[in-house]
Amino acid sequence: MPQLQLRGTGLGDVEAVLFDKDGTLSISEPQLITLAAARVFLCLEQVELALRPALRDLLERAYGINAASDAIHPAGITAVASRDHNLIATATALAQVGLGWPEALALSEQVFAQADQADARRAAAGEMRGTSATTEGLLPWLEQLRAAGITCAVISNDDIAGIEHFLASHALEPYFAGFWSAEHRPRKPDPAAVHGLCAQLGVAVARCALIGDANSDLRMAVAAGIPHQLSLGYTAAWSTTPALAEPHPRIHHWSELSIGE
Repeated sequence: MPQLQLRGTGLGDVEAVLFDKDGTLSISEPQLITLAAARVFLCLEQVELALRPALRDLLERAYGINAASDAIHPAGITAVASRDHNLIATATALAQVGLGWPEALALSEQVFAQADQADARRAAAGEMRGTSATTEGLLPWLEQLRAAGITCAVISNDDIAGIEHFLASHALEPYFAGFWSAEHRPRKPDPAAVHGLCAQLGVAVARCALIGDANSDLRMAVAAGIPHQLSLGYTAAWSTTPALAEPHPRIHHWSELSIGE
């Protein structure tokens, strides 16, 4: 069975590699900043002037926006959580400035729909999701995995349409045998999401590697039964390097990985 190697050191035999999407396969930070900023702007438009400074602060902290450096916290809600978790966080911020919960939730749903429409218009103009970059050196690494007969799949908190759009935009469909999205149940970071994806692929969990950019990815992998040394943290997609827990190996560039016998 092929062996996964990091900087020449063997990590273990693998028959499949499970990849997170945003921040691992994709450099998504610029698009996430734009989306989060649109949600903030649209929320502020819907409340009275006196509430706007407090609401802006609450939303920016909830979303993990660092306005000073034009960055997103790599472990924040915008970067890691699903759309509906972001929506609940938005409604909570609105409730904290005085809206009732039904009004806060309805306004959040309205704002997210408007932001999605703006996102779609930017995508059509080639400004957003359709042109987001893959992480540097990804394609040669996927070619190497395919040549070794190793199955690849995506495990992400994006929705089905978002995953399919990303793979199609970069002609990556031939490299991935399946995916697990925010619409699957249970979704990540539940370890059962790993079990569900591995069952879909027909591979043993203990013979998989998982590569992600968040501690939640790595904890999920180990809890599911993937060995620590095959639960790898990817660090190169964010302007702020993710603070990943030990003892997981760190990847700074895809060229650091190789397949041996």
